[in-house]
Amino acid sequence: MFAQQLDAYRTIQKSTIDGRELEAHVLVRAAQMLTACRDNWSAADRDVRLTEALKFNQKLWSLFQAELSKSDNPLPRNIREDILSLSAFIDKRIFDVMAFPEPQKLDIIVAININIAAGLRGQ
Repeated sequence: MFAQQLDAYRTIQKSTIDGRELEAHVLVRAAQMLTACRDNWSAADRDVRLTEALKFNQKLWSLFQAELSKSDNPLPRNIREDILSLSAFIDKRIFDVMAFPEPQKLDIIVAININIAAGLRGQ
């Protein structure tokens, strides 16, 4: 299943918008999903929406981990290592939120997603 998602990601990346713009767009979408959960924490469907948002973020960062771990990745080694460290932190935070949900725990994931997206867009 993961291979299918990765192939779909690569296909879309090649056939539509610039790869960096696509990555930025997906990061912003992931941040929006988490923000909507945080801002509507008392909603009746919060648990379902939170699980969906966390899984979406986890899959996204897993894709980044897979791409950054490749030996032929064109990014400089120090940048790859920094982003991989961030992804490990995000993994831990996602598991923490799943186990002990609190709205403020989402803030750091949202901030990281938005900042990485801005960097990809050169902002």
